[in-house]
Amino acid sequence: MPTKLPARVLVLGLGYSARYLAALLRAHGVACSGTVRDPASAPADGLLRHRLVAGEPIREDLREAIRTAEAIVCSVPPDTEGDPALRLLTDALSDSPALRWVGYLSSTAVYADRDGGWVSEASTADATDETALKRLHAEQQWQALAQARGIASAVFRLPGLYGRGRNALVQLAQGKARHVVRPGQVFNRLHVQDLASGVLAALQRAEGHALYLLSDDEPAPPQDVLAYAATLSGLPLPAAQAWDAPELAASLRRFYNSNKRIDGRATRVALQWQPRFATYREGLDDAWAHGDGRPALR
Repeated sequence: MPTKLPARVLVLGLGYSARYLAALLRAHGVACSGTVRDPASAPADGLLRHRLVAGEPIREDLREAIRTAEAIVCSVPPDTEGDPALRLLTDALSDSPALRWVGYLSSTAVYADRDGGWVSEASTADATDETALKRLHAEQQWQALAQARGIASAVFRLPGLYGRGRNALVQLAQGKARHVVRPGQVFNRLHVQDLASGVLAALQRAEGHALYLLSDDEPAPPQDVLAYAATLSGLPLPAAQAWDAPELAASLRRFYNSNKRIDGRATRVALQWQPRFATYREGLDDAWAHGDGRPALR
């Protein structure tokens, strides 16, 4: 059953996606702040930001935020040693008296290629590439902290995130879209507003050590997403490229080397959650309605 939301939440890594979560928490009456490398360069959105940089002492405002936070969500990308934010804050987090729950935003990259098959909450995280191993290490570090503290935790394994300002419409308008085709390739996606609502639902059920798969309803070929954005905007599609073309960056080829579908039905039942943007079409329609892909006014 849903419980009362925490009074104070600290978000480590208050970037593009996490800002939607922070805004939703504030709309529900939760005091929410976050960490960034440079608060002075952040948008003027009313969110309180604390500076967190390796090699610098933790400032008192951040120490106070840690002391009073009942929940912490981390969206910081991992490095070769796991989670860099957790590494900087381990001592402070170990002593934080109010902390009751920690959540870590991970990736479905921890699952190896399924040749178009399905992964679920019960699937083994069996990818062995460097990106996956970094994610798994960071997941384990947060779970270990929660277990040592005797508090609840959740790991969210997420597909590609998109939303207003970051989507195929914007890529087309900026001339940065890549029309990469691999026959049979599909990806799930997740709108950042649905990420926020999913984490909110988990915070209302903060118990045990949970694993959640948040995703949309339609694993779809990336060229279909790009074509829909082109139809909405009237912008031309770039020339198609094969996914294994030698001129493609190695990182992009690796991205297209994994082909799987996400079955998050158990997550939806556990959280009583459904995505507002069930497919990429609803997400791109929303982005187009809010000005994405349109020529800038001069």
